[in-house]
Amino acid sequence: MFDQLEIIENRYEQLNELLSDPDIVSDSDKLRDYSKEQSDLQRAVDLFRQYKQQKETIEESKMLLGETGDKEMLDMLKEEISDAEKRIPDLEEQMKLELIPKDPNDDKNVIMEIRGAAGGDEAQIFAGDLFRMYSRYAESKGWNIEVVEAHESDQGGYKEISFMIQGQGAFSKLKYENGAHRVQRVPETESGGRIHTSTATVAVLPEVEEVEVDIKNEDLKIDTYRSSGAGGQHVNTTDSAVRITHFPTGLVVTSQDEKSQIKNRERAMKVMVARIYDMKEKEAKAEYAEKRKSAIGTGDRSERIRTYNYPQSRVTDHRIGLTIQKLEQIVEGRLDEIIDALTIEEQTSKLEDLNNAAI
Repeated sequence: MFDQLEIIENRYEQLNELLSDPDIVSDSDKLRDYSKEQSDLQRAVDLFRQYKQQKETIEESKMLLGETGDKEMLDMLKEEISDAEKRIPDLEEQMKLELIPKDPNDDKNVIMEIRGAAGGDEAQIFAGDLFRMYSRYAESKGWNIEVVEAHESDQGGYKEISFMIQGQGAFSKLKYENGAHRVQRVPETESGGRIHTSTATVAVLPEVEEVEVDIKNEDLKIDTYRSSGAGGQHVNTTDSAVRITHFPTGLVVTSQDEKSQIKNRERAMKVMVARIYDMKEKEAKAEYAEKRKSAIGTGDRSERIRTYNYPQSRVTDHRIGLTIQKLEQIVEGRLDEIIDALTIEEQTSKLEDLNNAAI
């Protein structure tokens, strides 16, 4: 571990020199890339330097212990040694976490898709509840939300809705929401008071820069048509809605929320790129996923990851066996307790892999 940290610290210092080079400063691309790399290394370097400082404090204080007979000085030195020794284990754990391989998508914006699944009208109402929950969560983080496409149901909620969440680290938090969500409650239309179980699926995709996915113009078909709202009423009289078809994969994306055809095309293309990227990622990971299921689940959309039980005001995340009696707060977007627990579980699993690899 310490050899790796030495390499990281040396690279950090090298980046300091590069970022002071006039040729680099005048090159916006290199300046951006080097600045980001240094920022990514900052915390590991800070922790390593704190660790080395504590070790130095212990060594220097122990040397001074043998050179002084003053009781007050001896007590002070012993306290310094004790404090430093207490800090070292925590610093070591934090440094290990910094050495865990980072998900390259963690800092990216998110494209989310929610669909009502089993349960008819109630499933679509639940899809609307989930959209509201994620919207509130995003607002609490200061993130921006943009609806790409929405198909409302007659009873309220959505048959399906896709939207973008833009904000630093959005994917790192929301990636755990990928999967099937289940709700247990008495629908408003249920006269007998019986509890129904319904599901909605949530897909979470990182927004992808177009350069990361090779999409040829000849592989795309772009159609325009009039946007329409509920009941078939025209939102406007121009062909502003856009439908993009990608022939090699058969994927189709539409966007009609904006009045501008250009904006709808941009949004639809972003979703298309993200879906193609997601498809390629899943294909690449398919063999690995067969051998080992991660601690937080495969992320497959058919997997039931969480249950929202209204009669008992209980939310259970089945991947880690976490049950919280705070349903009202959670559906209002207070997801930190669940997401933090899932993050810790993932980090613990990766730490175990790291430790096993070092043996």
